[in-house]
Amino acid sequence: MSSADDFRSRLRAFLTEHHPGRRPRDPVARLAWQKAWLATLFDAGYAGPGWPREYGGMGLDFARQVIYQEEYALARVPGPLGTGLGIAAPTLITYGTTEQKDRFLRPMLRGDSVWAQGYSEPEAGSDLPALRTTARREGDVYVVNGQKVWTSSADIADVLFTLVRTGPPDSRQDGISYLLIDAHAPGVGVRPLRDLTGDAHFCEIFLDDVRVPVDDRIGPENGGWPLVRTSLGHERAAGAMNQAALYRRVLDELVELAHERGATADPLVRDRLADFEIRVTIMRLTGMRTIADILAKGEPGPASSTARLFIVTFEQELHEFALELLGPHGMLGRHDPHAVQRGRWVWGFLRTRASTIGAGTAEIQRNTIAEQVLGLPRDPVTPTAGRAR
Repeated sequence: MSSADDFRSRLRAFLTEHHPGRRPRDPVARLAWQKAWLATLFDAGYAGPGWPREYGGMGLDFARQVIYQEEYALARVPGPLGTGLGIAAPTLITYGTTEQKDRFLRPMLRGDSVWAQGYSEPEAGSDLPALRTTARREGDVYVVNGQKVWTSSADIADVLFTLVRTGPPDSRQDGISYLLIDAHAPGVGVRPLRDLTGDAHFCEIFLDDVRVPVDDRIGPENGGWPLVRTSLGHERAAGAMNQAALYRRVLDELVELAHERGATADPLVRDRLADFEIRVTIMRLTGMRTIADILAKGEPGPASSTARLFIVTFEQELHEFALELLGPHGMLGRHDPHAVQRGRWVWGFLRTRASTIGAGTAEIQRNTIAEQVLGLPRDPVTPTAGRAR
């Protein structure tokens, strides 16, 4: 058995032996369940496959990172809490001080501290340099005022990694700083927002004279924009391999659904399933290329937008096709006793309506690909100073 095969075998055995069981329905119990699982991973040395060992990660090479993502998805164990692990952590590792890394990274990886991203605002989403949340410096603290929206996991977060304006109102990307805000600090208000599924997957945040120590700024004052590019590049890169492993399993389940519905005799159905099979393979290869770019260059680069755009359009089309297979049952939600597979495909269809908006709209991804990957002229109707979300 090769060393890679041995690693796969050991990882699979660990995930099987320590599987935390069924997901609790109660939100409080579910949060505790997820935190306990992340602590189990960390304490056993199976957390952070791409993280450096000095910060509690596994420091895996390219091949083993791919194996890790594949086995993790197959095991159906809880995923990470919040959005810090794949987005804030690489930024902190690259730009943070030694004290900041020592203070924040291990608790984040172990699940003791949940992080949420505070970038988008009501009037500054895709045009992120237009953000209006201000941070006025008073000695050794910033006083922060403003609003953030579409913030996933803010209702369970302990830390908000946030972009604020420390420069003049018209400074755009040249006046942005990157702050870590205590989500439990006085003046922080969080309100969950319900989506089409009926669940609250994201929130809006209100910041009213929130006092943030200057020591909790990552990078220089007014120098947050390069950090944004790092954060968003890693956000899209992290999703590539994770989603490839996840949708390998989901596609197998979709094929089973087609068998159960008696639809596989239809050549058009078989053609669609074959197309999805090809695209899952492309997704996996793209994720592998992204990981290789990070290991070689330290950054995923603008090509990560290609992976992101490919994934979000794929998952929307896959769930649309699943509803076609369901026929009239595709109108039944999760709580209807007649729903097929407890309404999971209907829920997925509703959930993925937002896929082409989150983490940068599909239109923004196409602009990034056109300008930064293909070298086409800049779109004259969009702002000059960057578009990140």
